[in-house]
Amino acid sequence: MVSTIQKEKPDLSIGEISVIFCSDDYLLDINRRYLDHDYYTDIITFPFEENPLSGELYISIDRIKENASDLGIDFKLELARVIIHGVLHLCGYSDGTDDEQSKMRSLEDFYLAALPDLGDAKYK
Repeated sequence: MVSTIQKEKPDLSIGEISVIFCSDDYLLDINRRYLDHDYYTDIITFPFEENPLSGELYISIDRIKENASDLGIDFKLELARVIIHGVLHLCGYSDGTDDEQSKMRSLEDFYLAALPDLGDAKYK
């Protein structure tokens, strides 16, 4: 996470970033309550401060397991991708449009490839 932030936001200091692992139902409740969305998701990111960069990443382990199974990839690879995705949101990236999603996926792939234990793992 630190190297992602340092590369994307070199002028910012890093504060506290919490990663909260939860169930589908727990994350669905958060999605409904705070974002007015009524669907399952793998991650919800709540930024708190820009400098020092801080926030919370809520991650559904149920979604990570299902996504990994559906994609035929290792659980750790999908979990790393989702954590990087959340950190990129904290860095100011959005994924609301097709172009933004494409940019996020490209950055996720870039940072995944840099991880020593996952550098050779690839998505299909």
